[in-house]
Amino acid sequence: MSDQRSNSGFAFFSGLVVGAAIGAIAGLLFAPEPGEETRKKLTEKTKELSDDLLDQFDDLKENVNKVLDDVKKTGEEVLEDVKSTGADVVEDVKKMTKKA
Repeated sequence: MSDQRSNSGFAFFSGLVVGAAIGAIAGLLFAPEPGEETRKKLTEKTKELSDDLLDQFDDLKENVNKVLDDVKKTGEEVLEDVKSTGADVVEDVKKMTKKA
């Protein structure tokens, strides 16, 4: 459930960044400036947006790696518990067969 909340937060933030970028680009395109200045500003805004998206991607990748590490650790712990319990059951069965 917390994964679902973090995914929706990421989607909201991504939408917010994309919406802001579209608004900024639209403002630049309709501003009464010479074409060269507008192209320069568009280039700058595009680079800013690209940098923001790369940062978000890095954060997402880091979060996915953390989740995968947690899953792996939990799986290893469960496997150790199963092995330990299995060994205990085998010992109990051996003891019961010796008594019989």
